[in-house]
Amino acid sequence: MNILGIDVGGSGIKGALVNAETGEMVSERFRIPTPPSRKPQEMADVIAKIVDHFEYKGPVGCGFPTIVKKGVCISAGNLHKSWVGVNIDELLTKTTGNEFTVVNDADAAGYASMNYGIGKGKDGLVIMITIGTGLGSGAFFNGQLIPNFELGQIPYKKYEKIELWAAASAKEREDLSYERWGKRFNKFLKLVELIVSPDLIIVGGGTSKNWKEFSHKINIETDVVKAELMNHAGIIGAAISCLKEQHHGHLAQS
Repeated sequence: MNILGIDVGGSGIKGALVNAETGEMVSERFRIPTPPSRKPQEMADVIAKIVDHFEYKGPVGCGFPTIVKKGVCISAGNLHKSWVGVNIDELLTKTTGNEFTVVNDADAAGYASMNYGIGKGKDGLVIMITIGTGLGSGAFFNGQLIPNFELGQIPYKKYEKIELWAAASAKEREDLSYERWGKRFNKFLKLVELIVSPDLIIVGGGTSKNWKEFSHKINIETDVVKAELMNHAGIIGAAISCLKEQHHGHLAQS
């Protein structure tokens, strides 16, 4: 069974077909830049273009870069403030005609790693960190998702949230070297370690492909590893979330 997975980011919206059994992408990735407005209907229209590109009629899994609770956007994250209170599932279903399952993007990336990647079979508290426009985080305890674990929202110094200081967007905005930015990312990981004492941290997202440039700056006690699925994890995990979330929904109703 192939499922369409869509990964919504602050700079680009990407989609691909994923084999639900193996977790492998079975199509080329298709990407459209995120509309500059980052408003709900404009973004929904782009997502509809991705669905149309694949001529896809089935259920769609979507990783979204905000706090998502029962399909509703709770916080705007790095998107337009008008997203708050929007039922993302309903908006995308109405715009595309396809049934959507929407989860937080870092939770989606975590699903991929825990089901097909380096996190498979790992017990205890595993934290997935995705480095992109913001700092996403997904938490899994004994393989079960704890949704909306937003560690990038920790206030830090004069910043409203630490991701404004330590995400990839801060590196670009301030033109930081990997050495200097790596120190910031390590500081963020130190706070994560202090607050939740994880057993393992998996680092993914776009910046993880440059792992060798900054991994030597990471010096915390917790094991920190690179997500081998890297930038495709969001798409793969989004597709799989369709099955996972529907399964949990059926359990809750039965």
